[in-house]
Amino acid sequence: MGDKSTVRAFIGSFTSAGGRGIIAADVDRETGALTVTGVSDAVADPSYLALADIDGGSFLYAVSEATEGAVAAFAIEDVAPRPIGAPVQVCGAGPTHLAVSDGHVLTANYGSGSVSVLPVKGGGEPAAVSGVFQHEGHGPDPDRQRGPHAHQVLPDPSGRWVLGIDLGTDSVRICALDREAGELNQHHETALRPGSGPRHLAFHPAGTHAYVVNELEPTLTVCRWDAVTGMLEVVGEVPVVPEDADGQVYPSEVVLSQDGRHLWVANRGPDTIAVLTLDETRERPELVATVPCGGNWPRDLALDPTGRRLYAANERSGDVTWFDIDPNTGVPRRAGSLTAPAASCVIFA
Repeated sequence: MGDKSTVRAFIGSFTSAGGRGIIAADVDRETGALTVTGVSDAVADPSYLALADIDGGSFLYAVSEATEGAVAAFAIEDVAPRPIGAPVQVCGAGPTHLAVSDGHVLTANYGSGSVSVLPVKGGGEPAAVSGVFQHEGHGPDPDRQRGPHAHQVLPDPSGRWVLGIDLGTDSVRICALDREAGELNQHHETALRPGSGPRHLAFHPAGTHAYVVNELEPTLTVCRWDAVTGMLEVVGEVPVVPEDADGQVYPSEVVLSQDGRHLWVANRGPDTIAVLTLDETRERPELVATVPCGGNWPRDLALDPTGRRLYAANERSGDVTWFDIDPNTGVPRRAGSLTAPAASCVIFA
């Protein structure tokens, strides 16, 4: 587990592209450097990870992004993640994201355009699927939006609602989790601009706004969020690349600073991190800089627990690069990197 000067990091990767599985690492609090402590290849293509405290224990959950998608659980008290039971099928194809909410693991299944619900048993192990919420609809892109493609699922900060972001239908579905039945019930669907291809959403620390990064067009959609009524309202959209940017851009992730003054977007294609500032309204992000991501094809971004460093999982160059953040400008400065073949995400414990 490391000593008091370190925290833990877990890196997901695509084993089908040469990744090692799930890498566990210590994080030096002073420098941000990652030191690998162990690896688990117990599940194929663990492309996204989530941590949760359940029944007094801390557990790691991973999707297996395969045609017959699965979820795997791990104990994390050792130097390497230790599997808990066998992977459990999610009754969906190509899960790309997962979250834990109110004693249930939720997976966003990109291939089948659905969100699966799996109750968590005692000891952290997921049980069989209790419900599958199937998205419906399509978008104008004939290649990417012929049907629904759920790309992310996450609870809102209040814990009352579960949001599903769907690239294929250009929408965000707000659902309530029925804990007893283990099912999601749709409350509302918020439409985004057709063809934008929403991928991931992040909430402002104040809980009043949400920001959706779009994959099919390099933009960020700004929304107001009302946790009482469970309503997401679109109020604007801003670019995440300069006006003179050339070539295709496929944004992947959005992260906000702990003080809510800055946000960062990973841009695959130009391989940059966009820096945007927020004013007091929280509704007018301004693009102020773009910096190299330190590698190729940044699939994920994550802040360390201090909020002083930003980490990029660069899938095609096979590394996790970390940056020191200027607290005044929000501009990241490269500080180091760790080799991590086919890296897809990084999270901290």
